[in-house]
Amino acid sequence: MNLYKRISLLFLVIAIAACEDVIDVPVQTAPARLTVEASLDWEKGTAGNNQTVKLSTSTPFFDTTANTAVTGATVTVTNDGDGTQVVFVDRNNGTYTTTEFAPMLGQSYTLDIQYNGETYRANETLNPLTDITEITQSREDGFNEDDLEVRLLFTDPPEEGNNYLFKFQKQGELLPELEVGTDEFINGNEIDWWYEIEEDDETDKIEAFVPGDIVNIEMYSTSEAYNNYLEILIEQIGGVGLFQATPVAVKGNCINTTNPDNFAHGYFRLTQVIRTSYTFE
Repeated sequence: MNLYKRISLLFLVIAIAACEDVIDVPVQTAPARLTVEASLDWEKGTAGNNQTVKLSTSTPFFDTTANTAVTGATVTVTNDGDGTQVVFVDRNNGTYTTTEFAPMLGQSYTLDIQYNGETYRANETLNPLTDITEITQSREDGFNEDDLEVRLLFTDPPEEGNNYLFKFQKQGELLPELEVGTDEFINGNEIDWWYEIEEDDETDKIEAFVPGDIVNIEMYSTSEAYNNYLEILIEQIGGVGLFQATPVAVKGNCINTTNPDNFAHGYFRLTQVIRTSYTFE
C-alpha cells in the first residue's frame, strides 16, 4: 500500500509539472499621447521668472525602456491681458525653459504647444495665496490621538472661490501626500489644517511622526478646475475597492484644437506657492 501511495504521488507531481504553461494575459493598449507637465508655480518671495514645461509621450504600462522625451515642439505662454508672449526654449531633453515669465496675480494665461503638426492649447488664471500664519504640532486633531500631526494656521480671504493644494512629505520618504481643499463652507474664516501620517494596514511599514522627524510642506493656490482634476487623481491613486470608482483616463485642460480626439494627458496650471518645513519636537 505504501508503494502504491508513493507511485501515485510521483505521477501526481509529474502531472502538475507537465501542466505548467506560460499564460499571456492581454493588456489593454492605447495610442501614444502627448503628456504635458506645465506647472508654472510662483513661489512667494521670488520673482517667479524661471519656469519649466516638460513634454513627453505616454507608453504602455510595462514599457520601462522607451525614451519618451518630446523634442522639437514649440511652447509659448501668453498673458491674455496685454498679449505678452513668452517663448520656452527647447533643451532637447523634453524640457522647455524660460527666464522671462512675468507672473501677475488675477491674470489669465494661455499655453500653446505646436507638436507633430497639431496645436494644443490650455488656459489658466493665477490666483493669489494667503500666508501661513503659524505652524505647530499636536496630538488632538488626527485619527489617532497618540500620533503627532503638523498643523497649519491661515486665514481664507473673504472672496469666494479659493482653492488649495497641500503637499506633505516626510524627509526620507519617496513620495509626498497630496490633499486638496476649498473654501465652500469656510469662506473668510481662520483655518486650522492638519496632517497626520496614516499607517498602511497591509504592510505596517509606514510609521507615524516622532520627535526629530522633518516634514516638507507646500501650500498652493489653485483654480476650481484644477482642484476638481486633482480630486479625481487622488481618488484613483487609492486603488480600486468595493466602493471605489473604476480608474479611467482623466483628461486635463490641454485641448488639441487641430484634432480633438487626439487629446493630451497632463495639465497646465498656474499657482502661487509657499514652501517650508517643520521639525517635530
